[in-house]
Amino acid sequence: MFSLKTLSHRMPSVASLILVGAIGIGVSACSEEKAEVKQVIRPVKVVEIAKAGDTRKLDYSGSVKARTEMNLGFRVAGKITERLVDIGDKVKPGDVLARMDSTDYQLAVKTAEANLAAAEKGVETADLVNKRNQQLFDKNVSPKSQLEQASLSYDQAVSSRDAAVSALDQAKNQVSYAELKADHNGIVTTINADVGQVVASGTPVVAVAVDGEKEVQIAVPENDIAEFKPGKTVKASFWADDRLVLDGKVREVSGSADQQSRTFAVRVSLPNDPRVLLGMTATIEADVSNSNSYVSIPLSALAEKDGKQMVWTVDRDTATVHGRDIKVADFTGDGVHVTEGLDTGDLVVSAGTQFMSENLKVKVPDQQSALAATDQTVR
Repeated sequence: MFSLKTLSHRMPSVASLILVGAIGIGVSACSEEKAEVKQVIRPVKVVEIAKAGDTRKLDYSGSVKARTEMNLGFRVAGKITERLVDIGDKVKPGDVLARMDSTDYQLAVKTAEANLAAAEKGVETADLVNKRNQQLFDKNVSPKSQLEQASLSYDQAVSSRDAAVSALDQAKNQVSYAELKADHNGIVTTINADVGQVVASGTPVVAVAVDGEKEVQIAVPENDIAEFKPGKTVKASFWADDRLVLDGKVREVSGSADQQSRTFAVRVSLPNDPRVLLGMTATIEADVSNSNSYVSIPLSALAEKDGKQMVWTVDRDTATVHGRDIKVADFTGDGVHVTEGLDTGDLVVSAGTQFMSENLKVKVPDQQSALAATDQTVR
């Protein structure tokens, strides 16, 4: 047998059971309060997709160049002894740009002069012989063959004298070629050789940009080169002056691509304007037909899910967001070009895409009016 005292230790009291029950009810009530969490409505910034335009813009940067730029070099070989111009100097026809050592060519002139003097003496001698034989033939003292031989000798002497005259002129030209002179009005743009350097005939020494028409040279990739035809009108703007915008025309398109950059050189003629200076940075902008229906969205609107590019669109009726896969054409400085997945009028979340989830309730500001207009600008 056991005592009532022992039993009271083993069995819980009524008060204990009541306390445990109260605690259980309190915990259940707290769980119900936690379950009743208010739904969060997140404000978002959106852009509305506008209708794709019929045209798109291509713009490429280049530099202003002279239409004609000449690489001038000596017409004879020798050692440069003097350079008289620097980069940026203005030159006019006849100005001496550089000189070379002409000692050897001056000696050649003296040799040619001596040869000419000897040839002239030979002509005089042959003329005397020819006249003497003519007199003897007239008196029937000498045969006709002797007269003919004297006449031929005289003709040969005259030819030798003429050759000596040409040799002297050539030697004098060689001396004059030792001075490099400008042929047109222009500006010195490059110095390729300097004093003390020995150059061959025709080696470029000084480059001169000829005054006159200026143009911009740009590099166009092969996917857009078909849009640039000679005679096409384009717009030229300049980094140095935003207010300076000129109408230009495509003058020349390279027939082959550059081996390294795989781009084609296009030269655009500019109207004569004193504000346009050589070397200025210019942007050529051309309007072309929009064969592909691109729409543009901000880069911040682009998201990725399961390795696919997508955006979050807002349902206007339910004010909820939904993920939508898209196809990206390319990236530009203004945003992303999209070819598939978006339609005119769609609302696209443009910021905070990392906080979005399917069917999330959002609040679109009433004053939101930003449009994702079509932008086909190629940088």
